Amino acid sequence: MPKMKCKGAVKKRFKLTASGELKRGRANHSHILTKKNAKRKRRLRQTTLVDANDLKRIKKLIPGA
Repeated sequence: MPKMKCKGAVKKRFKLTASGELKRGRANHSHILTKKNAKRKRRLRQTTLVDANDLKRIKKLIPGA
């Protein structure tokens, strides 16, 4: 049986933590940064965990998870 393939887009955007949760980057930090204040831009640099409602759906796209 062939190896199960992983979705490339998901592989690039999410990292699996040791406890089985998924880390993701925050949106809105790629362009049009002049109108966003410094506190907001600092907060957008941080990673966060994927919400529990979306976790099952995203984990399906990563066979090793």
